[in-house]
Amino acid sequence: MTQTSGPLAGTRVIDLTAVLMGPSATQYLADLGADVIKVETPEGDSTRKIGPGSETGMGPIFLGANRNKRSVVLDLKSPEGHAAFLKLVSTADVLTCNVRPAGMARLRLTYEDVAAVNPRIVYVSMIGFSQRGPYARSPAFDDLIQAAVGVPHLTARASDGIPRYVPMNIMDRSVGLYAFGIVTAALYARERTGLGQRIDVPMFETMVPYMLGDHVYGEKFVPARGDFGYPRILARSRRPQRTKDGFVSCTIYHDHHWRAFTEVIGHPEWMQTDPRLRSMSVRIAHAEELGALIESELAKKTTAEWAELLKNADIPVFPVNSYEDLLEDPHLGAIGFFRDEVHPEVGTIRETAVPSEWSATPPQGYRPPPTLGQHTREVLAEAGLDEGEIEAVMRANARPPAAAEP
Repeated sequence: MTQTSGPLAGTRVIDLTAVLMGPSATQYLADLGADVIKVETPEGDSTRKIGPGSETGMGPIFLGANRNKRSVVLDLKSPEGHAAFLKLVSTADVLTCNVRPAGMARLRLTYEDVAAVNPRIVYVSMIGFSQRGPYARSPAFDDLIQAAVGVPHLTARASDGIPRYVPMNIMDRSVGLYAFGIVTAALYARERTGLGQRIDVPMFETMVPYMLGDHVYGEKFVPARGDFGYPRILARSRRPQRTKDGFVSCTIYHDHHWRAFTEVIGHPEWMQTDPRLRSMSVRIAHAEELGALIESELAKKTTAEWAELLKNADIPVFPVNSYEDLLEDPHLGAIGFFRDEVHPEVGTIRETAVPSEWSATPPQGYRPPPTLGQHTREVLAEAGLDEGEIEAVMRANARPPAAAEP
């Protein structure tokens, strides 16, 4: 079923992005009703070839970031593909890309090129770095941006001294979410002003305040009033705590949490006698020691016992879920968060719900992630190309790819 409802219904997005950051952003748009047309090279988005199912061009990473979209294959280096792309752009509200600006210039698809055929276009370029600085031409990947903003430095400080990446594509997904907000804000601005515009969303500059928001800490002031690093978050004891039979996550943070915890463990007098518990700022300064104290107490009972005791004391507590636990989570089950959908090419796949709930303009309908070029003829016909022009595009798509530039 084609998505026809939602707050972004009637908005057309030409999606010239690949891998994860851009496709994550455009899937949010598609989930809310936008008509997202994913333009791919004849080789397709590289994530099609990752993981089980990759032999069909429908690997799990691709399936997870491209539902509710239509796929069009265009060889943008061919005259036919380039002309068809501009025809598509002329019908659109938004163009998203994560090709570096120099590459878009070689394709003759800069903002100026695109605005010449559609002055109202919102042109959002998701790139590694601001184009005004010395890193402008540098490529960017999730691991590289994690290193650039200091994530491995933080993991080393908070653990065994060995720098590590966060084991998920947190930079790609976080910047994709930010870019989703940028697109919707730009559409809102166009409604008010009538003006399209070009917007760059650089990964590095987006993620620097993301990290420093916690860890600039004492260096926020000039002159500094302390060191970098939020002690509570960097404490090595800030981790799921071992119980008699497993692990539990609990947040003993505010004054009332500590009062409740000391009562549960039978030492309410600590709130008066232990100077480390005097206030939040003092507790943060002693975060490592207090984390060890909590750990020693939690080791005395089972996970189930602590879950019950802490919940009754109004202390935030949660089990440490595995992937399997998430799929069986009772809350997610109650709201129908997971569902099975039949994909015409790969069979049944597990889908997640749109994680927002709307009272007036709920997004409805579902389009399975597209096979490569599945909607090329359909979309080009909608854009006004006649049958001869469409056939010319299809022939151009079938040409052997050009040799890579040196």
